[in-house]
Formats: sequence, structure tokens, C-alpha cells
Amino acid sequence: MDSTPRYVVITPVKNEEKYIERTIKSMIAQSLHPLQWIIVDDGSSDGTGRIADSYAREFDWIKVVHRANRGSRAPGGKVIEAFREGYGVLSEVHWDFIVKLDCDLSFGPDYFARLLRRFEDDEQLGIASGVYLEMKKDGLWKEIIMPSYHAAGACKVMRRKCFEEIGGFVAAAGWDTVDEIRAMSRRWRTCHFRDLQMKHHKVEGSGIGINRTSVMHGEIYFLTSGSKLFFLFKIIHRIGTKPYLLNALALSWGYLRASLSRRERLVTPEEAQCYQALLHKRLWMRARRLFVGN
Repeated sequence: MDSTPRYVVITPVKNEEKYIERTIKSMIAQSLHPLQWIIVDDGSSDGTGRIADSYAREFDWIKVVHRANRGSRAPGGKVIEAFREGYGVLSEVHWDFIVKLDCDLSFGPDYFARLLRRFEDDEQLGIASGVYLEMKKDGLWKEIIMPSYHAAGACKVMRRKCFEEIGGFVAAAGWDTVDEIRAMSRRWRTCHFRDLQMKHHKVEGSGIGINRTSVMHGEIYFLTSGSKLFFLFKIIHRIGTKPYLLNALALSWGYLRASLSRRERLVTPEEAQCYQALLHKRLWMRARRLFVGN
């Protein structure tokens, strides 16, 4: 019986002409190819769709779906709506893992083979990724630090059983936090592996701007019912992060706006309790390192 991990990839993409070919070439070079890779061109106005089509004609495991232009870039809801359309056109193949992949990344030829091996070694691993690097002003690629339980939304791998148990991705900003909260509350493990690296060629927030990204993060924090104590520390931290003070104000406004508009939470009270306990644990561990050391 063939024990090779079977995975499928779905990529919502919009106006990534500058980067998409790097991602496609990284996928073609993989030592373990997906059964299918569905690229959903979400109404691009540049050459994104044309580039994807050219590779789909050459490789039968690549399929491109074209959607009509639905307006400006909007992280979250529209991205997952495009993902769902790609999910709906998957052929009748038996897969064990599903990947949501962005088209502004590049990675080594053994990236997915190594990552999927981690799932095989740990039956409770539900969601995982490697880490991503971004080029800084000094010209060096540096790792973007993430919480230990977080898997990068730009290249997130999920076990099929976990995906089905949590109901897939929610079509809202914060989907890549909600999925982990739901998974952890059902006793799945979620994480990233620092020895598996990918390069993120477009700096986070560049698509909609730093301030709008901070407002969005504030809204997401409210919608996912994060700890108020932890949020206070996030604001204090943002005060010292460029653009100074403005970053903290944007984050606070996003949270306040979502609260005042009485937006419906994306998690249940039980899931919220799980998430808050996790955030409090992070605070405790930071305090311990600060006052006690390792």
C-alpha cells in the first residue's frame, strides 16, 4: 500500500504578476507534488492569470479558475471565498492534507515532503507550516517571529480530519486565527517549524497599507475574543513600533470599532476561553523569562 502523503493545494491570487512565477517554479521543483493545485485567479487586472494558464497547459496537476473582478484587495473574507471556489472544483481524488498557499512565496524543493513527514510523525498535529522570511532594509532575509502555536496563513497545511472537524476556514478577516482556536479547542496541535523556511517576497501589510493592517488586526482581536489583558500589552508594544504611536492607535481603533458596532464573534464562548487561556500562558512565560530568566 502506498504510504506517500497525499495533498492538494488551493491558491487564491489577485494581481501577483511580479511574484507568482517564483511560487509556481517552487511548486514544480517539489520532490513531492500535490495531487492537484487549484489556482483561483480572483479577477486580476495584470498578467497573473495569463502566467498561471501557461503553466496549467504544461502540467496536468495544475488547474486555473478565473473569477470576475470583485473590486479592491480585501484580506480575509474575499480570500476565503476564492479558496472555497477552488475547493469546490477539486476532482474526486483521495487527499489527506490540504494547503492554502499564497503566490508571493518561494521555498526549497523538499519543503512539503519534510512538512508532511511531521504530520505523519504526530497524529495530533492538525495545522502546521514552516516559517517565513522577509527581506529587511539591510538586504538580509530575516525570520518573522510568530507565536509557537501559529502556522503562517500564507502557506498553511491542515490535516483533512482537522479541516472537516472545524468546518474549514471562516470567510472573514482573522480566518487564520479562528482555525487554530477551533482546532486547539478540539485538542489538535497547531504549530510552525523553524527549520522549514520560505521567502515571503511581499512585505506583510504592503497590499492594504500598515495602518489599515493594524486596524484590521484590532478588529480580528475583538472578533476572536482575545484576552483584554493581553491586548493592553499589545497596545503598549505597538507604541514602540513604527510608525510610532499611530500603530497603537490604529490597533485600538480597530478593536473599538468592532466592539461599538457589536460585530458577531467568530468563536464560541468555549473556544474563546481556550484562546484566552493560551494568551495568558504567553504572558506568564514572558514574565518568567523577564524576571527569572531561562
